[in-house]
Amino acid sequence: MTECAIFTNLCMISDGKGNVLVQDRRKEDWRGVTFPGGHVLPGESFTASVIREVWEETGLVIEDPVLCGVKQFPTDTGARYVVLCYRAEYFTGALHSSEEGDVFWVRRDELASYPLAPDLMPLLTMMESDTLSEFYLYREGAGYGKKIL
Repeated sequence: MTECAIFTNLCMISDGKGNVLVQDRRKEDWRGVTFPGGHVLPGESFTASVIREVWEETGLVIEDPVLCGVKQFPTDTGARYVVLCYRAEYFTGALHSSEEGDVFWVRRDELASYPLAPDLMPLLTMMESDTLSEFYLYREGAGYGKKIL
């Protein structure tokens, strides 16, 4: 049996001074403060997609992004929605916002005080862990059950 999948990415960019780059998303589908990212284009490598998405949404060119986990959940159409989560510490360019949302630096230890996109804090737990690699959402009644594995 095969399954349809939608591939996307998300990238936590750190500046080495205790700050992370966030985006206050304008889109209704996942509103709130989160990390930049977007869809993987057909035929595009996952790594190339996160570099492109970060550049489009922030003006920064990240170097050596590291895959640090996966978020996945079933969509209403039966597809599996997969978010490839990356971390990056090296970048060049001039920061600018885009139509996706305003981007700005925040202290990592103050991130929880912002109006975050749903599930960003448990997702961040996985992204910063050396032992966790999957944030799994599954159908449970009318909503979703959640596991970090």
